[in-house]
Amino acid sequence: MKIGIVCYPTFGGSGVVATELGKALANEGHQVHFITYSRPARLDFFSANLFYHEVSVRDYPLFDYAPYESALASKVVDVVRFEQLDVLHVHYAIPHASAAFMAKQILASYGIHIPVVTTLHGTDITLVGKDPTYKPVVTFSINQSDGVTTVSQDLKDDTLKHFDITKEIKVIPNFIDFNRFSLQAKDHFKKAIAPNNERILIHTSNFRRVKRTADVIRVFEKVLAVIPSKLLMVGDGPERSYNEQLCRTLNICDNVRFLGKQDAIEEILSVSDLFLIPSESESFGLAALEAMACKVPVLSSNAGGLPELNVNGFCGFLDDVGDVESMAKHAIEILKDDATLAQFKENAYKRAQDFDLKKILPVYIDYYKEVIENSVKVKF
Repeated sequence: MKIGIVCYPTFGGSGVVATELGKALANEGHQVHFITYSRPARLDFFSANLFYHEVSVRDYPLFDYAPYESALASKVVDVVRFEQLDVLHVHYAIPHASAAFMAKQILASYGIHIPVVTTLHGTDITLVGKDPTYKPVVTFSINQSDGVTTVSQDLKDDTLKHFDITKEIKVIPNFIDFNRFSLQAKDHFKKAIAPNNERILIHTSNFRRVKRTADVIRVFEKVLAVIPSKLLMVGDGPERSYNEQLCRTLNICDNVRFLGKQDAIEEILSVSDLFLIPSESESFGLAALEAMACKVPVLSSNAGGLPELNVNGFCGFLDDVGDVESMAKHAIEILKDDATLAQFKENAYKRAQDFDLKKILPVYIDYYKEVIENSVKVKF
């Protein structure tokens, strides 16, 4: 198949999933064309089956905001026409689904029909999509797609609850490539972070309020009072300055490192002992899955799709959003002795295997074939 993938090229979950999916499809012999405004962050190797088409947006004095959606639709038309794509897969509804609809109508004028699959990832539905400014367009674009998927059952339920969706939605969970994330811990790296063999806790995110990064700091303070520990804060965003100040207020700066954005997150996860994700909203929890694949148990909130991933008491614990006391108690329970921690680590790895790329990729390929077969061909 020749597959077009439209996504955000950033480190966010939707961009990561889209890029890893495209790479896996290329490895299976499919021709994959990425269409976005810059090279995706994880598109980090050459393949004869991978292509990147940059969307150029001209900056004219007339525009306060450059019309990216129009530029994207035009680029999609160009790529579909000249690369003869079989299916277009757009990740994140805004503005990709509406741009795909526009492109589809333009292509019809050339006698070309392109089936469109839209994958909803979370905030495109739970946050931005609900905004009255965008909701009518989001609803229309989803319903005009030939196939629709979500990354969790919770996100599917939320979509059907808040939008008037007439299309059938298929749940295809996020996945993990064990070739990338199953790494042996590097002893010298771990020694540099925890020279006295302290436990290493870790959090990765874009440091937005919804991630509740301050809860990570407060949980860690309580753990540190009982167990010698270090905390790694990986990522960046609007809440970082507040988090840094909170560490100073709590007098724990010597035990917390803010590492900023990191490309090789798997190397950092491989030396960690516990992953913290206390988000108030999480459509799936891809970062948590990546941690599990590195044998890192997960302490999470019970929000969104996290309970579909994190099995309470097996590979980690689930707590109510904002319940710092309970989270700290469970963190200490996991970290209290080597035997308990080792068991949770093995369980985390075992759970991650349920989301192995080798299991999820065939589901996507079969769905593409189904959508192509079922989509109505335009007659000219």
